[in-house]
Amino acid sequence: MAAGLDTVTRAGEGRETGWVNRLFNREGYTPEYQELKFTLHRKLLDRINLEALSSMAGERVRAEIRAAVAKLVEEEKTPLSLVEKDRVIEEILDEVFGLGPLEPLLQDPTVSDILVTTPHLVYVERGGKLYRTPVEFKDDAHLLRIIEKVVSRVGRRVDESSPLVDARLPDGSRVNAAIPPVAVDGPLLSIRRFGRHALKGEDLVAKLAMTDGMLELLKACVKCRLNILICGGTGAGKTTLLNALSSYIPEDERIVTIEDAAELRLQQTHVARMETRPANVEGNGAIHIRQLVINSLRMRPDRIIVGEVRSEEALDMLQAMNTGHDGSLTTIHANNPRDGLGRLEVMVGMANSNMGIRSIRQQIASAVNLFVQVSRFSDGSRRITHITEVVGMEQDIITLQDIFLFEKTGITENGKVLGRFRATGIRPKFYERLRASGVTLAPQMFQTVVEIN
Repeated sequence: MAAGLDTVTRAGEGRETGWVNRLFNREGYTPEYQELKFTLHRKLLDRINLEALSSMAGERVRAEIRAAVAKLVEEEKTPLSLVEKDRVIEEILDEVFGLGPLEPLLQDPTVSDILVTTPHLVYVERGGKLYRTPVEFKDDAHLLRIIEKVVSRVGRRVDESSPLVDARLPDGSRVNAAIPPVAVDGPLLSIRRFGRHALKGEDLVAKLAMTDGMLELLKACVKCRLNILICGGTGAGKTTLLNALSSYIPEDERIVTIEDAAELRLQQTHVARMETRPANVEGNGAIHIRQLVINSLRMRPDRIIVGEVRSEEALDMLQAMNTGHDGSLTTIHANNPRDGLGRLEVMVGMANSNMGIRSIRQQIASAVNLFVQVSRFSDGSRRITHITEVVGMEQDIITLQDIFLFEKTGITENGKVLGRFRATGIRPKFYERLRASGVTLAPQMFQTVVEIN
């Protein structure tokens, strides 16, 4: 058993207990047991009509299937204990109604990522760290069948002609799959999960991701319609922060969200959500982020939120910010705010706009007000490391100034990262804009230092 997994939290109250034991007490999961389970599964599919049962209520269907599986188990000559019988019944129900071996992981709210590298190698991320689990699939075909079940639910497909796919589960979890020929050693599956309840800014302060002063500043920037770009690496918490900041948008504003896979969970009522679409079997009909950004301008938005800019749509996003859609939010992959600027320049250049580098930088400097950098540290903690203002242009260079920083000062014996949140002492250039909008921030907040021990 991987270290740390013995403290798994049980979730999914109301379902049969013991799923934690089914997951982590795998001594009986021999090849013979796996073969028995799949034999019973095949017999179940031969014996019952799932399409006919689909018209029945969910709990009634599950009860009918459970009774059928129990009868099949009793007919088997293989000697099974009561615990083993209960376990095989539950796992066959997971195969029919859920994602097979992954179901116990999906029930655990502490799991943020599920990473299937091979049928016999499944990892999870908990608390920002990776752990190997005892979960296994029977073979590549079993794993591929689960992947096909996921993508078919959202009208996507995965096959040799389209071996890469992004999709989402009903609970909003983001799924990425790759199959041969691009996946060399067999199908790959990654599931990025989100908490059942979106974290608020106050939750992030409690988790030491930022200070009260940093939250107060960011809240004011959102309310006063500054354009904010959130930077960070994969899994750093960009979407979590974007969700938290969006909660401070006033209820009376119309918000349009644009994403590759819809995962934002805004709390406001007036939200128009759009999602990209892949090409069909003939290679036609794809809808890209850039098309949705352009279309959003015809939808009378007060704010535009793009889940992530990663290509030529950056130009359209900047132009929207510059043409009356103040207060827009988006994210970008970058290691720090200066790198974020460089990535924006490259992405705008991909739009074939024939703009010179100075014109591109002028667009960025006039559109983006604030960079917020989030990072994940070696102990799994996630923190805002920079709140950086875009001051303007000096000759051909965009000037930035840091308002808040997180400085790492050391690591304890048990691996915990130590550091401090430090205000740089600089009052932002947009301070007067905030005051003009009726928001007054205490000047001393720009002089604070908060130690993380």
